[in-house]
This record gives sequence, structure tokens and C-alpha cells, in this order.
Amino acid sequence: MTDIEIAQSVKMQKITEIAAKAGIREDILEPYGYYKAKLDYGKVLATDKPEGKLILVTAITPTPAGEGKTTTTIGLADGMARISKNVTVALREPSLGPVFGVKGGAAGSGWAQVVPMEDINLHFTGDFHAIGAANNLLAAMLDNHIFQGNALGVDPKKITWRRCVDMNDRQLRNVVDGLGGRMNGVPREDGYDITVASEIMAVLCLASSMADLKARLSRIIVGYTYDDKPVTAGALKAAGAMAALLKDALKPNLVQTLEGTPAIIHGGPFANIAHGCNSVIATKTALKLSDYVVTEAGFGADLGAEKFFDIKCRAAGLRPSAVVVVATIRALKMHGGLPKTALNEENLDALEKGLPNLLRHLSNITEVYKLPAVVAVNRFPADTDAEVELVIKKCRALGANTVLSTVWADGGRGGEALAKEVVALCEKENDFSFSYALDGSIEDKIRAVVTRVYRGKDVVLTPEAKKQAASLETLGYGNLPVCIAKTQYSFSDDPALLGAPEDFTVTVRNIKISAGAGFLVALTGNILTMPGLPKKPAAENIDVDDNGVISGLF
Repeated sequence: MTDIEIAQSVKMQKITEIAAKAGIREDILEPYGYYKAKLDYGKVLATDKPEGKLILVTAITPTPAGEGKTTTTIGLADGMARISKNVTVALREPSLGPVFGVKGGAAGSGWAQVVPMEDINLHFTGDFHAIGAANNLLAAMLDNHIFQGNALGVDPKKITWRRCVDMNDRQLRNVVDGLGGRMNGVPREDGYDITVASEIMAVLCLASSMADLKARLSRIIVGYTYDDKPVTAGALKAAGAMAALLKDALKPNLVQTLEGTPAIIHGGPFANIAHGCNSVIATKTALKLSDYVVTEAGFGADLGAEKFFDIKCRAAGLRPSAVVVVATIRALKMHGGLPKTALNEENLDALEKGLPNLLRHLSNITEVYKLPAVVAVNRFPADTDAEVELVIKKCRALGANTVLSTVWADGGRGGEALAKEVVALCEKENDFSFSYALDGSIEDKIRAVVTRVYRGKDVVLTPEAKKQAASLETLGYGNLPVCIAKTQYSFSDDPALLGAPEDFTVTVRNIKISAGAGFLVALTGNILTMPGLPKKPAAENIDVDDNGVISGLF
């Protein structure tokens, strides 16, 4: 059975039943049909219930062989529920770009999924549409301000704000608009980002309340004046209307796993070009509702987990209790140089060569961030006992246990052993730390991530990036955390360097401010903020029948 066929074969519980299981009062629940709902987070956060323990699921560096991070996250939560723990899973919403592009659906897989998977993967409750509307309202008000006399003195050549759409559309990366004569606007170069790369997405995911959301929106810098002064959304008087569009989108969404475990899904910033975590409000709401919250961060631990710790946890005052690092033997053999066509064969030599990738991620969690961790091996049928034993031996040398996970095939039952290990880790004291302090220079903070987390030799800023860093420090933004945008396929900024490369240098070509989100974005390599569709998009396989039943969605 395909993922969507599995999801459609399971009878969902009504969302009121899931809410009751999670202790959510009727006045907190805002149903969107029978199987999904918004939550009045303010009423949840106002309770005096102590917060539960926060568990992060992260992974090794991605390969085409797959890791199963979201699947493991969901299966772990179901496994904890099966051993009678009060647990909620907290995830990001999928972007339509990957859904119709390369990956297909992103709501877990096999027997570890969140449902209704079709809704979650497509329009869901409309959050991304609201984010896109708020983003583009700001763009429209900016261009209108220039057209109507430009009282703020905005230099059209120094506009940094771009429009967005939640679709992979390379044609929109760079455009010229305002053509057709004076009444059709002021001609200028422009462009689109995918919605999940928009600063509005990051703002919504880091905001702690409506008041905080409006303050962050006001701080967004859209461009600069002729004398290089920043122009903000607040100066354009756009923040109030943008917040009105985001009023409902700020509320977290409640759904369920295939086994009826409560799941809060909210926000969706990419981890290679943004901070890659679900919303602060969703996480804090889940922590108030449950004794344990299982969440994930995008891509490998060098991207999503680093940003989860250094940006999200720092901003929201969150303190994780334990970390799960997901790996597959297949992916590790790819890191060891084995082609995808040979992954079903036992190859201890390739596995030995690929294991440093896992071990580097693991040591970062335990030595840099000082958190207890367990390795979850997402086992495939072709994995041999000798290969499994090698992984267990190498991880044990770093003081971490390895647990086999079969949640794809067995659902929560296949995650019970992992659940027991995670519960035990949560009882340990930890000395959670960040990888850098905020009082260093922008270059110092980037260098700290490159040398301590990526384990590179150094970072080099291009002349343009050095100029941007100096300007941002002069403007008073030097004390913000850094969000490094780089390839997800390597610790380095070169996607071809697999495994655990050493002695490499990361080049930063551009540094920009996301003043509303509260971080600086350092762009490396050829990172794009608007992906394109592949030669054969996943969209070609998606269809709907006369009864409204969707097929082909992964």
C-alpha cells in the first residue's frame, strides 16, 4: 500500500475526541470540519500547568536513500502513547513546493503518519495562504508608497522585500514589474521567494503572542532610502493590516496520528534557507498540554537542530530534555561512497566510511549542545545484523545507545523501545548550551557555527558580505543570532562533499537582515530562495476521482 492508501484505510477519530484526550476544553477548540481544528493558544498558555519535557528529533545529513525523520517523530510519539505517556507530537506544515515538486507528501509515511494527510499536505487550514497574502500586501503597500510620491525617500534600487508564492516556480525568481506606463506603477527589478522562505513565515513561527507578532512585523526592513536608512513595515503603516490577515494563522492546528495521538502542526520554514522549526506558540501550547512533546527540525542536525537550539530555543526560552538522531544504514553507506543501486548489499567497509557523518552529528548534540541523545536506526529489510552491530558499537563509544525503529512497518509498536529510551534520557540532568554567544561580531558567530558544528577550518566572507556585515553592525543589528543558509547535503557549502569532510572553508556571499524574525541570514553556496520543479514533478502523479478521493500524493 502507498502512504496515502494507508492513511485512507484508517478510520479517523473526530477532532473533538482527540481534543478531549489532550485535555483541551471546548472553548479552546475551533473546529475546521470533523478532523482538524485551530486552538486558542492564549487560554492554554494562561493555565498554571507546568510545562512538559521537550524532545527533539533530528537526523544525519540527508541522502537520496532517505532517513525517515518525520516518520520516526510520529512513530516515537505513538510509541510513547503505547507505554502510557501523556504525549503530543508537534510538527511543521508541509509546503506545496515540495509536495508538487520532488518529495511528494510530508506527513510521515507507512504506519506512522499524521492525518488527514491530504488536507495537511495541501491547503490545510489556510495558514500559508495567509502568510503569502500578508507578505504580498507589504510588497503592494511599498510599491504604492513609491508610486504615490515616495515621502519616505525609498530608493527603488535598494528594495530588499520580495513577493512570494508557495510553489516551486523558477520563472519568478527574477522579474521586472511596474511596466506599461506611469499608471501601472514604477518599473523596477523584483522577484519571488517561496512562501516558506519568507520572513513572514519566520516571524509567525517565532512570535509568542499577537502583540509580539505585530511588533515583529513592524520591525521588518523592506529596503533603504537614498541615504541608506532602513525602511520598515512600521514606517509604511502596514503591520496592523498584515496582523489582521495573520490573526487565525497564528493559532496552532490540532490533528491526529494514525493511532489517535494528538498532533499540533503549525508553521513551516525551510531549514536550509530559514530556521526550519515549527512555531514557538505551537511548541509551548503542546508543552502545556502534555508531559512529553516530540518535535523535529528540518534536514540534518547541522541545519535544523543547530537553528532549533541557537535561534528558536534562545528566542523562546525553551530547554530541550533529550535528542533523537535518526539514521539509516542505507544512507550511511551512501555517505561511505556506495551508489544508490548497491544499498541492498551488505557492505561493512562502506558503512564504516559513512559512519563519521552520524558520529559527528551525535557528538555535536552531546558535546557542543550538551544534551543527552539516542540514535534511532530506521531499519530496512536489507539491513544485516552485522551492519546494525557496527552502528551500535560506534555510537556506544560516544556514550549513546542505539535503538532499532520499525515504525514505518509497525507504527507505534515499532517505536516502543525508542520511547522507553527517550523517557529514560528525559530524566537525566543536562547542561544545555548554545554554540555561540550573541556578543561576538557577525563574522565571529558564523565562524563559531562553521568550526564547532560543521567542523570546517574557517569561514570566508566575500568583500560584499564583509561590507554588509559592517553596515548591519553599524545599524545596531550585530547582536542577533545567525541563520546560515547552505546546502542540506553536506556539512560544508559544497553538496558533493559527503560523509564528514574536514579542512574545508565555507564562503559567505551575502548577509541580510531579518529584523522582524530577529536573526541575520548568511547565504552560502548556490542557495536559492525559490526552488524549481524537476523534470518529472510529483504533481504529474496526483489526481482526484469523481468522489473527491485524492491519489498519488506520495
